[in-house]
Amino acid sequence: MGADREGRARRGPGRVAAYAACGVVLLAGCASMPDSGDLRGVDSTPRQDTQVRVFAMPPQEDATSGEIVQGFLEALTSDDPKYETARKYLTNEAAKSWHPELSTTVLAEAPDMDPRRSGGREDTADDLYTLTGTKVATVDAQQSYEPADGSYDQSVHLVRDPKTKQWRIDGPPPGVVMGKSDFQRNYLSVDKYYFADYPVSGTSPTTVAVADPVYVRERVNPMTQMVRSLLNGPTTWLEPVAGSSFPTGVRLQDDGASLTPDDQNKLTVPLNDRAARVGVSVCHRMAAQVLFTLQDLTPAVDEVELRAGGKQLCSLKEDDAPAVATRGSVQQPEYLYFVDARKRLVRMAADSSGTQHDPVPGALGDGDKALQSVAVSRDEHKAAGVATDGKELYVASLAAAGSLGDAVLTSKGATANDRLTTPSWDAQGDLWVADRDPRDPRLVVLEDGGGDPFTVDIPGLEGRIKDVRVAADGVRIALVVEKGGKQSLLIGRIERSEKSERPAVAVRELRSAAPELEEVAAMSWAGDSRLVVVGRERGGVQQTRYVQVDGSTPEGPAPAALTGVKEIAASEDDQMPLVAYSEDGIVRLRTGTQWEKVDAEGTAPVYPG
Repeated sequence: MGADREGRARRGPGRVAAYAACGVVLLAGCASMPDSGDLRGVDSTPRQDTQVRVFAMPPQEDATSGEIVQGFLEALTSDDPKYETARKYLTNEAAKSWHPELSTTVLAEAPDMDPRRSGGREDTADDLYTLTGTKVATVDAQQSYEPADGSYDQSVHLVRDPKTKQWRIDGPPPGVVMGKSDFQRNYLSVDKYYFADYPVSGTSPTTVAVADPVYVRERVNPMTQMVRSLLNGPTTWLEPVAGSSFPTGVRLQDDGASLTPDDQNKLTVPLNDRAARVGVSVCHRMAAQVLFTLQDLTPAVDEVELRAGGKQLCSLKEDDAPAVATRGSVQQPEYLYFVDARKRLVRMAADSSGTQHDPVPGALGDGDKALQSVAVSRDEHKAAGVATDGKELYVASLAAAGSLGDAVLTSKGATANDRLTTPSWDAQGDLWVADRDPRDPRLVVLEDGGGDPFTVDIPGLEGRIKDVRVAADGVRIALVVEKGGKQSLLIGRIERSEKSERPAVAVRELRSAAPELEEVAAMSWAGDSRLVVVGRERGGVQQTRYVQVDGSTPEGPAPAALTGVKEIAASEDDQMPLVAYSEDGIVRLRTGTQWEKVDAEGTAPVYPG
């Protein structure tokens, strides 16, 4: 992630670009330019790297009302930390009441300006413009991204100061508004981390780190922004299932502080007195949250020291953070699994560059029961397989040989397409699968892969589940839902209740992760908050892409093109190859290479999960 961000280039408008690396200021469209220094050409939408900062110009003397509105919109796309330049386009009263941090509206293009009244004639005291466009997304006060659609229509009211005769805005649009290209240049998606604690397969409680993606302004001290956002707690969507180790009310000691690691890559975080009495174990959890949160943002932090009340609370190094909590993206699988030509479960080393594979130990590798889809538990001790007709689900140990036994679940669907989906194991060792029987469609869970299945409550579900994948953190689930011949990729929050002898499980607040796709052929988790999806937009062709759980598009290139993809498998650890079942059988995509054949007759590739 860090390397991708360092190498990317972006586009976006700006009146003034300051190159931090050389101290040169470039003015777009000005008559004179500096006559020395490392200069680069700049147009109205300059190509930029991560060292470029863009600043807006303040209002010009005697600017028309239209120029004031245009200047204000450009100022919203700048790297001014507190939008001080944008406020200069507002009246004093409007500048005090305008809160840009509460929301950002992202449009397909920069907003259009439509004059509704005089157009700034000399003899008028006020003026009105309307900003219009097509909404793409919104970012709320918690910095949480949500896809949006429909029209944007907001008025901008201006008045002329009776003394200075200068136009200023006294009725700005709420929050910040900008086009998609400017948003991509200005904002960066980063995961902050919170913890979920639960037992795994009957062992003592395990702490799992759960990613909570937010957007921060990329060149406005993002490290400090992320720590502040982390201290504010999880977003509303995630809060019911993951919590912070920071006590309520803990904030940075100095609200205006700027956090920077020292020359030993150690970051000191001074907290207010609310943190002064935490114990060492809690402090280590707090420090681990900071380390996890900053690892994707920067490689420059190897250690975090937390301080409060004038003393050190604790210090935690990056290498010690995994002992505090596990992260799916750093849990490297041992094997890749798939179904071979004899319809048995086989495996090969996950990091192998060859094609050698062998049947798994146990009944599912014997070939006595023909399989069409499989899932392997995250500890790689068990596997589940759906028979070729989709009717029966079997579970067997991968540790030793033995008979297969009876099916743990049977569907009564009339056809294979109306029966069981590919199963998925969660981090607790429970098995999830959807039954597509039109007479009784349901998502079920089998505790520890066996026993009586219980049905998962999914409020608001419209359609029939086609595919199921549980995240490594155990609190989020990805579902492909089909309705009216179209498929949607939805992310839900897993909530568990232990109030009765038999736990109740629900999937709540489904939200779209790929709103532009109307066909989803396959998907898999490919990171703590990222999935790889094979799908098609309306009127388009099948493509493979990465998507974020919040519905945004992550930075970096899409996987190399591959035709006829029927199934896809990725590990949360992005160092593992992407694997697919296509027209050429099982194929593999390693970093920096093209797709290569693994097994011409294999199907149903999966990593553990």
